[in-house]
Amino acid sequence: MAFLSDNYCFPFQMLMLFVGIVSAQLSSDHYSSTCPTVLSIVKTGVLNAVAKERRMGASLLRLHFHDCFVNGCDASILLDDTPSFTGEKTAAANVNSVRGFDVIDSIKSQVEKKCPGVVSCADILAIAARDSVVVMGGSSWAVQVGRRDSTTASLSAANSDIPSPGKDLSDLITAFTGKGFSAKEMVALSGAHSIGQARCTVFRDRVHNESNIESSFASSLKTNCPSSGLLHSDQQLYSGGTTDSAVTDYSSNLLSFSKDFASAMVKMGNMSPLTGASGQIRTNCWKIN
Repeated sequence: MAFLSDNYCFPFQMLMLFVGIVSAQLSSDHYSSTCPTVLSIVKTGVLNAVAKERRMGASLLRLHFHDCFVNGCDASILLDDTPSFTGEKTAAANVNSVRGFDVIDSIKSQVEKKCPGVVSCADILAIAARDSVVVMGGSSWAVQVGRRDSTTASLSAANSDIPSPGKDLSDLITAFTGKGFSAKEMVALSGAHSIGQARCTVFRDRVHNESNIESSFASSLKTNCPSSGLLHSDQQLYSGGTTDSAVTDYSSNLLSFSKDFASAMVKMGNMSPLTGASGQIRTNCWKIN
């Protein structure tokens, strides 16, 4: 299902009818007076990064997802280890896999030059994720901003909370409902897997041991990944279970997918944000002030 590959932009006025519940503590114009150029700075940074390596668009989107699913959208994923905590970069789902840290650091540096101490790393992640989808040909949405950055990170939470690509459907539904998402919203968010690349290690076993893959495609993957291509978790969404109908609908109805994907992304971005006096605005995304 090539969900995000079509060049389609859902009109803002219509999209706002469907974005769901938005935290009253966040708003799309939070930086209108304190840093009015932040959106253009982030957009330029994303465009330049994707121009150098198109795969980076998917990486930045994934970085936001992996941040939000661990104690909320607080940029904890960007923190390096310290003597007081082990961060999330070495979690099973992240180590040697999650990337784009240098792009976020570069964007943050440009933002700090214009608006020092104003824009959080968590907001930059959220804006960059939206811009990455747009530059890859997907739909847009109004990013809600006003988050602050965490002062800690959790390796154990990252290991337990980020859904594994090897999970079966029931476990996937449990993982997402635990974060407040319906099964259909889970399918919509999974549409992000239609851009970027997966590592051999996460689908090698499926290619060599499961039979519900188109034969010529499976053969080519076996050649490239001797003795890990859809992810197992993706195939689970269309395997005779309760999510089959959503997959079928999205495969044939771009409007429906664009609306629901945007809505789910806004909802994800509003997962337990730090606001007010909580957290801080980090000067460097990889360390606390």
